[in-house]
Amino acid sequence: MHFFDAHLDLAYLAENGRDMHAPLTDCRGRYQPPAVTLPSLIEGRVTQCLATIFTEAIDPASPDAESGAFTYPFGDTDAAYRAGMRQLLLYRTWFDAGLISRMPKRGEKGTESDAPLQLGVLVECADPITSPDELEQWANLGVVAIGMAWWHQSRYAGGNGTDHTQPSKKSGNGLTDLGIELAKRMDELNIVHDLSHLSQRATDELLALTDRPVIASHSNSRALMGDPGSKENQRHLADETIIEIARRGGVIGLNLLGDFITPGMKKGERAKITDCMRHIEHVCELTNSRSHIGLGSDMDGGFGADGLPEGINTPADLTILTNALSGQGWSDPDIAGFAHANWNRFWAG
Repeated sequence: MHFFDAHLDLAYLAENGRDMHAPLTDCRGRYQPPAVTLPSLIEGRVTQCLATIFTEAIDPASPDAESGAFTYPFGDTDAAYRAGMRQLLLYRTWFDAGLISRMPKRGEKGTESDAPLQLGVLVECADPITSPDELEQWANLGVVAIGMAWWHQSRYAGGNGTDHTQPSKKSGNGLTDLGIELAKRMDELNIVHDLSHLSQRATDELLALTDRPVIASHSNSRALMGDPGSKENQRHLADETIIEIARRGGVIGLNLLGDFITPGMKKGERAKITDCMRHIEHVCELTNSRSHIGLGSDMDGGFGADGLPEGINTPADLTILTNALSGQGWSDPDIAGFAHANWNRFWAG
């Protein structure tokens, strides 16, 4: 069994002090205990992934503001560009060193490579892209997918943490004029839209604007996480959004952050594998198919291995999920679909 993981914050981890070339026992850096380095992915047979450019807008005057090379002050376009491009160039260095191979854009053929990991770059919040006119530069350096916003408002769209004061299904801020322009340019350049962090309003507006296949790289089911109208649960996918992603031929990546799997967990608890299965099966039931669910683990994406579901501490433990699917009567082809084939089929076009 091998895996396609649609969401890994590899450059972000490197910028937070992790030696991505070291074994887990000696990688140092933020988010301990660690789960992800390049050797651990290879040992766990993660052969393909989407690796992010993660940047965060901050208020420098706030005592609680994050710090680090991945941050930029709200509204500072040049600083956002520098933060994002630094991560993109790290991936370019790995490409050039032969440590990873480059995933082609959807529907395009790649080149042969002996590298153990094929990687496509996913921009998680589009603020580093100064304008839609420069998008081709980013695509030429390996970007294959973009989520226009993270939790905050970006220059392009509202994230899932925006403006939840209005009691509407279209909660949160929508696409900006610049976001509409970026969406059209993404379609022209065959770059995939990632819905995972968009507000519900931005999601609905984007789906109305484009008819292209879309993904949710690392999202779970809102209906299984308690009150679907709460601000916290806007991070997860509404049933209607899941159905529309599948109608377009898209795929949803199961997020392995425990708090996104098992609602109401107490401090120190870990999510249940049975609850992972509930999220997987919910997508399958809504779409009447096992072809639209895959893995988008988000391992070490702001938390350590102890934030993963019980028994999963490294990529090598991902077989716990496939074994659980087997225990629920899934066929070998369907299990392979979850592990890698559904994502492979999507990216093949």
